[in-house]
Amino acid sequence: MEPESTAAPAEITALVGREVYTNNGVFVGEIEDLRLDLDAEEVTGLALGRTNDELFDEDVRAARGVIVPYRWVQSVGDVVIATDLLEHLDDAERDGSETEMAV
Repeated sequence: MEPESTAAPAEITALVGREVYTNNGVFVGEIEDLRLDLDAEEVTGLALGRTNDELFDEDVRAARGVIVPYRWVQSVGDVVIATDLLEHLDDAERDGSETEMAV
């Protein structure tokens, strides 16, 4: 028999409005919505708005925002810390592949 948890479960909607930073302290954007896999009952991505203009090209700035894969999230607290998105963007440019970030 598993012990019962005394902590209240966190609401995933509590993530909305939090700022996302890279692990190097660079502001990425603000969480506006979540992408969910309802079958697996898990968060698969963070939909960001108010993104950092210095990180993203003109096409992204003209769009509504970006979706960061949740697997890139390292920690969640008052702010959300994600792996260095610049590394992911640079890797995609070097090998000619499409970045995993969606617009």
